[in-house]
Amino acid sequence: MAEVGAERAQADEVKSHAGAAMPVRVTDAMAEFVGELARFRKTIEHKLQAQDERMTMLDRKTALRGRPPLSTAADIEAPHQKAFAAYLRRGDDDALRGLTLEEKGLTVAADGGFLAAPQIAAEVQDALRSAGSLRSVANVVTVESSAYEVLVDKGDMTTGWATETSVAETDAPQIERVTIPLHELSAMPKASQRLLDDAAFDLENWLASRIAERFARAEAAAFINGDGIDKPRGILTYPTAPNVSAGDSLIGTVPSGALADFSAERPADGLIDLVYALGAEYRANASFVLNSKTAGAVRKIRDADGRFLWSDSLAAGEPARLLGYPVVVCEDMPDIDAESASIMFGDFAAAYTIAERPDLRVLRDPFSAKPHVLFYATKRVGGGLTDARAVKIMTFG
Repeated sequence: MAEVGAERAQADEVKSHAGAAMPVRVTDAMAEFVGELARFRKTIEHKLQAQDERMTMLDRKTALRGRPPLSTAADIEAPHQKAFAAYLRRGDDDALRGLTLEEKGLTVAADGGFLAAPQIAAEVQDALRSAGSLRSVANVVTVESSAYEVLVDKGDMTTGWATETSVAETDAPQIERVTIPLHELSAMPKASQRLLDDAAFDLENWLASRIAERFARAEAAAFINGDGIDKPRGILTYPTAPNVSAGDSLIGTVPSGALADFSAERPADGLIDLVYALGAEYRANASFVLNSKTAGAVRKIRDADGRFLWSDSLAAGEPARLLGYPVVVCEDMPDIDAESASIMFGDFAAAYTIAERPDLRVLRDPFSAKPHVLFYATKRVGGGLTDARAVKIMTFG
């Protein structure tokens, strides 16, 4: 019995030691896990801090270089542009009307249209400037009224040398007031609502290109041949006279040397006479204006030494030159024919002025051409002759 009791006591002692050892091993494992988790957290925090420091450094370098800081597309897109895009695609004009209340410049047109987003207006203006039109060489001014007035001095001031006992008297200037009314130019491209619902469709660029295409064609024709009734008056519609008797109020004309053609023996003489019929003060900024068919005929003309009068540009973006002067190709100029006025030469920045309002308005119409949506775009523009002395015309009579 004594031996049995000793063995049982020994077994109990072993169990007690085992039970005491188990909690010690569990506590060590938990402590090790917590330590590993803390070290992992510190590593992640260190990496995030390093990344944040790198981004801050990049923003500082970008600011020093004069570039805008990194931002999202929503931050870059102007409120007017976002609101106008919503109006074009869905007809939602709430945001645009809210802008009209906050900003005085964003007014609603009488017909319900809105000012186009600056991006669309800028693209239309760039396209109009680059189109084959008199706009590329004429004087273009921006006005806020319904007409543009300019004063033109038609006389030459008398000058003289003054002495201690006499002073040269000058004649009174002959001032003429020229008024250029503005007219409404409109275009109405259309698109299907299904196309407008497609988020991948670049609606702004599409609309700008369609408006610019129609505006450019209408403007180019009016600046050359417009009758002045609900459109600008074209430069070829003003009175003309032979250059020797044209004076200051009529556009001088120079004959080509043959009927409906250039002179057979000396075809270059007519062009040379046209150049030097223009006053020296205007020749420095002068250019030729003609259409493609006339340009094809002029390219074949040689001088007495067999050299072509026409020279192509050697640099991209530079116009071709005729007798050393730039050539502007306007397809609305008349073809060479009997009594036609097919070539103009002059300083068109002084001769012709184009006045326009800076705003472009767009009205969305989803009802008139279902299932298509019409976009009625309007712009006010005018044009007129300001100085008849600054341009000469070649007639083929």
